[in-house]
Amino acid sequence: MSQALESDDVVGVITQLIEARYGMTPDELRAAVTAAPGADPGATTVLRWYGHLTDAQEALTRAEDALVAELGSTPGELDDPAMALAHQVNAAVAVREGRAMVVRYLLDGNAPGNRAAWSARTNGLAPAVRTTPVARPAATAVPVRGAVR
Repeated sequence: MSQALESDDVVGVITQLIEARYGMTPDELRAAVTAAPGADPGATTVLRWYGHLTDAQEALTRAEDALVAELGSTPGELDDPAMALAHQVNAAVAVREGRAMVVRYLLDGNAPGNRAAWSARTNGLAPAVRTTPVARPAATAVPVRGAVR
């Protein structure tokens, strides 16, 4: 597997989730949202965070490339510049993973607290929660001591 494919796996998985959820690629979804901005606020939010994710992936790729270049130029023990670049790579991975988690959360209609899921249920787009009381068997009268009849 190539290095570019390995580093893009997270973005690739999220892209597939977007395609499965909306039935179109992120570029097609972006065009649809641009054409009708208010039609699906959830899609707008997903696209915003997807953009943050792809930006984070690009920053990670740049940090990895800089680290590889530094490691190739100074064989032996890691010096301070190489360690600083390694920390940048770790930070970039954390940012990318955090943004990927946000997009996955936004795409999960069953996620606890997900307003998109709540909105879909209240707008009739998803099965409603039962609001009528459950029928219970009639209670039998139990005599109470000292009760006046």
